[in-house]
Order: sequence, then C-alpha cells, then structure tokens
Amino acid sequence: MASFDRNPYLLRVQLLRERVPDFGVYPFNLPAVEALDPLEFHPKVTYLVGENGMGKSTLIEAIAVAWGFNPEGGTLNFNFSTAATHSPLYEALRLVRGVRRPRDGFFFRAESYYNLATNVDQLDQEFSFGPPIKDSYGGASLHEQSHGESFFSAFVHRFSGNGLYILDEPEAALSPFRQMAFLSRMHQLVRKSSQFIIATHSPILMAYPDAQIYELTPDGLQPKKLEETDHFLITREFLTNPDKMLRELFRGDDEADSSDEA
Repeated sequence: MASFDRNPYLLRVQLLRERVPDFGVYPFNLPAVEALDPLEFHPKVTYLVGENGMGKSTLIEAIAVAWGFNPEGGTLNFNFSTAATHSPLYEALRLVRGVRRPRDGFFFRAESYYNLATNVDQLDQEFSFGPPIKDSYGGASLHEQSHGESFFSAFVHRFSGNGLYILDEPEAALSPFRQMAFLSRMHQLVRKSSQFIIATHSPILMAYPDAQIYELTPDGLQPKKLEETDHFLITREFLTNPDKMLRELFRGDDEADSSDEA
C-alpha cells in the first residue's frame, strides 16, 4: 500500500465569500454553505450526510464541478449536457489540492447516471476506432443491466485506483448486500491510493473505518461518529423495535380514521 495518508489529492474546500452575490438566495443561504470555512477532507474517505434539503448534493456537485468534472457525472473527459441545472456555487469555491495528482477520477451522480449511460452508448455508436467505452464498464451496455448492476459496473470496472472519486448517493440502486460489497470495493481502491468524497443516506456506507463524517444540519456542518448520526440512530431504533415505530408513524392516521367512522 502506498504511503497516502499525508498526500490526499484534495485537502480542503473554502468558500470565497467575496464571490458570493447574496447570502439570502439559494444555494448560498444553505447553512452548510454559510459554514464552509473551510471544509477539511480525510485523505481516505469523507462523508457528507444529513436530512433532505440540507444541501449535500448541491455541495458535492459544486466540489466536483470546481475540480473539473462534468456536472452530470463521469470522468474529466465527459462533457455531455442534458440540462444545465447545476448551481453557481462552484464559482465561489476554492479547492486546495495536494501535491500529488490523481491518475483516475470520477464524479458518480445517481440521479443523472441514466444520462451518462446513454452518452456512453452514443459515443460508442459515433466512434468506431479504438476499444468501445463500454469495455471500461464491464463490456456490456449500462442500459442492458439492471439499475444496481450498472452502478456496480462502474465501481468495479471503471474505478481503477490512484483516483479521486466523488460520489452522490451511490447507494440509490444498491441492495444492502451490494452496499456491503461496495464497501469492500472501496477499501480495495483506498489501498490503491484513492480518495473518496461521498454524499449518502446509508448507515452501511458510512461504516468505513478511519473516515470523516460531516453531518449537515440547520446549524452548519457537524463532525460526527457513525453512531451519533441521525441515520444510524433512526435505523437502529426502527430495526430494534419496528412495531413501536410503526405504531407511532400510523397513530395520527388511525385516530383520523376512528374520528371519521364516528
């Protein structure tokens, strides 16, 4: 294993406040953005977690675009655009890079992965010279695989190591078993001098040891241990006592039904 702990590819991200047009408008009004001063990345794995609407995807998209990735995902060589919906946040970010440059990299974005798969097929149809791009994803069209299989094809075949991998909700199409398999694959890549920055809701994915977790809250970014995150606590409570949780969830509806019947 390479001596990587002292040489991450991405050290930190800082918000250049003088470039923010108005802290009262989106996305600059998000607490996680206002508190970005600076955000330090772990040399192996950094997680951004939190409730919907806290700005995880917005922040991780801005980091990826500031690095040079296509807003809809892929490697640095992808430049397709289905819809220009990314926020201007990246223009106000300063990335502090390490002394080493990655030989590989990928921005994996679950919500636009279908668009990436379509672009791979289109490029393979348009260009006949050289090996097909789909060979880098296991040899089969990503559209000819299940949603989860196509995700996993990128992780296993396209991610080669010595890379910076920025992932937005990679668990979206993965079963719990596949999420654990993803952790194993991630560990292989970390041992090959890779660095991961991941936005996720999955307590399974958050379990990678020796990682940094930041929970995005209305008060900003809070460093947390896995066992302190809302995702872990709520999941554990539900699995420990599902009947109690379901009674609480359904109580209002049951009371309304009883009132209607009366």
